[in-house]
Amino acid sequence: MTVGELATGVEVDPKTVERWLQNGRVPHKRHRQRVASLLESDEIFLWPQLLDDEQVHATSKAELMGFYPNRGAVPADLWRRLVDGATERVEILVYAGLFLVDSHPDLPAKLVERAADGLKVRLLYGDPDSATVAWRGDEEGIGANLAARIRLSLTYMQPVLGIPGVEVRQHDSVLYNSIYRFDDQMLVNTHVVGSPAPQNPVLHIRKLADGQLFEHYLKSFDRVWDAAQALDADSLAQPF
Repeated sequence: MTVGELATGVEVDPKTVERWLQNGRVPHKRHRQRVASLLESDEIFLWPQLLDDEQVHATSKAELMGFYPNRGAVPADLWRRLVDGATERVEILVYAGLFLVDSHPDLPAKLVERAADGLKVRLLYGDPDSATVAWRGDEEGIGANLAARIRLSLTYMQPVLGIPGVEVRQHDSVLYNSIYRFDDQMLVNTHVVGSPAPQNPVLHIRKLADGQLFEHYLKSFDRVWDAAQALDADSLAQPF
């Protein structure tokens, strides 16, 4: 992208872009956001000096609401409050995520009911037939059981498939985190090589106007979403 093209996209003078490049000036926040979007990158990657900004540090600390050493340490009532309180967005990125519907058997019915009231739902499950899922199952020491857990999750979640406002896709991405987004709060279950997801740490993050963590993980979700495949009509009609 040329200086002129970037200037046009951000709606500034080309000389302004040249000053950013030659003098190391950091653009105003609204310009940084547009540049990052145009270049399909992150602000921190483009301007690492932002990490030294005290306000950024303070906001990031405020975004992190909690840290849990493993998924089992996340209080059951927190999951319940997040599931019950979501009215605008539910977005889930997992391989199987079977524990969520096991512990909230009414989740499919709730999503169907709230979708009728305007709730937007995006669910991303691993493709049980993909090489990635086979590799992750071996890496976690559970082999083909991971694919079986995915199929079981999809069986439980079948009531939401085809419901307006609810989209379900399957991915073959290597996940570094499982993401559970409920409106402006998010639980991020980190993945560690050789360790099943339940044994790994979980971050509890909230969305703030000047924050970066929430949007950072949401961009990760979107990247997987864009590359994933929607379940077709034949798949919906067949038992998993």
